[in-house]
Amino acid sequence: MANCTCSHWWHAPFYFSMSIVLCCIAITTMKNSAPKNPLQPGHTIKHDLALNASRALRIHGFNAIATLLQISPELFLSGPESTIFAIQDSAMSNVSVPPWVMKQLLQYHTSPSKLPMQELMKKPHGSCLTTLVYDKNLMITTKNDTKRGSIEINSVLISHPDIFLEGPVSVHGVLRPFSDIDQDWNFIQSPVCNSNQTLVSNPNERRNMVEWARIVQLLSSNGFVSFAIGLHSVLNGIIQDYPDLGSVTIFAPPNSGFISSPWPLLYKIVRSHILHNRFTYLDLTSLPKNNSLRNLVPGEHLQISKNKLSRLLVVNGVEITLPDILSSQKFVIHGISRAFEVHSDGFIS
Repeated sequence: MANCTCSHWWHAPFYFSMSIVLCCIAITTMKNSAPKNPLQPGHTIKHDLALNASRALRIHGFNAIATLLQISPELFLSGPESTIFAIQDSAMSNVSVPPWVMKQLLQYHTSPSKLPMQELMKKPHGSCLTTLVYDKNLMITTKNDTKRGSIEINSVLISHPDIFLEGPVSVHGVLRPFSDIDQDWNFIQSPVCNSNQTLVSNPNERRNMVEWARIVQLLSSNGFVSFAIGLHSVLNGIIQDYPDLGSVTIFAPPNSGFISSPWPLLYKIVRSHILHNRFTYLDLTSLPKNNSLRNLVPGEHLQISKNKLSRLLVVNGVEITLPDILSSQKFVIHGISRAFEVHSDGFIS
């Protein structure tokens, strides 16, 4: 540890620079929080919990957070209880911030309460969670999905619930960071909550909405004319039903005859191909086996898996043939081999 240096770390390749970040954070945390008597019972228990949680994280592929938790447990376990929302390694590789900002970002992903999935499921949409960063909260943004056992926080899916549950500590895995950080190193999507921990200001309200007109134009000019026409024809209903939709994932099928379907069926066909939130191909491959994600058809989900022969990602049995073909900060479009089958009763297969 003594040979680590924090200067100019951001110019190095990711794996090197991330190791420096981990090192710098570890040194800073240990200097500021090392107990006078490291053998005291409380410290031993906390160390054992951190070690066990770190092992569980490594088993699920969260190596960066596992390393930090092992070498700097005080970064996360500073109170009597803790819930850690661990960011996936693939998403951590895209975070380019100084070590002190990384430390704050990680603390923003830690709540000073034990919140296993069972407790999170009881909280309604708009509930706020405190974090280890002063005056920075998290918000549960899941709507009408608790029966499926999935939760979104700040519109980010908990992809690996209950990775670790022991004593006063809970650990969950999430697809990406809960917030972007602006050029002044400030969190830009932290909800404002009142004293009862309910929503006062929704971060989604401050974000630009989905660029629907651009999406339709890009689909049309890149060979997905049928789907572009279908999306345009049902767009007003989507905007009306989902006014706070901040980002989407679209599975675009090749041109086919579904555009001639009766309007109620066309309405369901188009919506079945659109997911809440933006999931790159890497995000989708990082999901647990046979995971499902909700689309814009109320109560419906898309099943994500892999083709055992081709190893291509499969959505409801349909292969993604053109991953990440079009994207922005608000949307990503994947080309698929054919349209999902939607029966006249609305059932998707």
